[in-house]
Amino acid sequence: MSKKPRTVFRKLDGILLLDKPQGLSSNQALQRVRHLFRAEKAGHTGSLDPLATGLLPVCFGEATKIAGLLLGSRKAYKTTAALGLTTDSDDADGAPLLEREVPADLDYARIETALVPLRGAIRQRAPIYSALKQGGEPLYAKARRGESIEAPERDVVVHELRVLRREGNRIRLLVECGSGTYVRSLVRDFGENLGCGAHVATLRRLWVDPFTMPRMYSLEELQALAQTQGEAALDACLLPIEAGLVGFPRVVLDPGQALRLGQGQRFPVEVATPAAQVAIYDETSRVLGLGEIDSDGVLRPGRLFTWTTEAAAGGRVR
Repeated sequence: MSKKPRTVFRKLDGILLLDKPQGLSSNQALQRVRHLFRAEKAGHTGSLDPLATGLLPVCFGEATKIAGLLLGSRKAYKTTAALGLTTDSDDADGAPLLEREVPADLDYARIETALVPLRGAIRQRAPIYSALKQGGEPLYAKARRGESIEAPERDVVVHELRVLRREGNRIRLLVECGSGTYVRSLVRDFGENLGCGAHVATLRRLWVDPFTMPRMYSLEELQALAQTQGEAALDACLLPIEAGLVGFPRVVLDPGQALRLGQGQRFPVEVATPAAQVAIYDETSRVLGLGEIDSDGVLRPGRLFTWTTEAAAGGRVR
């Protein structure tokens, strides 16, 4: 039996907007595209459950340095709440816990009343099967061993939560929320507010800020491109790193300032208002890194991209 050729990885920078398929974990999907693109370094910007589909931004190479920024971004989902049954994972992949009758007189007014407490700034208890860590270990690992778990509560923001349609005991919801929000928890608490329980039957992530109108690529589409058109066609699917920083205040440096930045120096720059974090560009509109500007207008370099420091080490700015 012939062995499968070993993947030879390469340096590759950029952002892929992957349409994650159902049934794969985010890490499994990440590894598949990493090998397909032969990228030396890759990371995703926030897990989707195996049940979930939709937008999973994957960062290659230098773009992994901004993955944490995208992780904390605003997101939108469509989900189906199946009423009358709760599960241990709060979704259809979990084991059934309790089945209850859905109220016969359930109307849209009562549904709306149940949704009201779940909007805005709320306290939310995470699902037991989640990637949150206690004692350095994910909750799902403890849950799989049958340990007793008290899932933590935390503050989250739900910007929008509304009904799209109802089909019997299934209610389709649109959710727009901030970082750290669990849609499974929203659906679970929605079911408890109705008195019948609920779990997530389907979940799809529509967008992640700043990719609010994403052109997503499925694994099948990427595999077909690789087979029929080659690696250059795959690379054409990537967005530049700059695409992930469009929401940050922009600071443009001249060649001398860019050189000093790469050497880690602080220096004053002219800006309209100080900003907690800024995206730094050179005069060719290439992003150099991230930084902060203090109240005195002094730029402090933060996370810099390799080409910035390489240029500084070479005594020139590319």
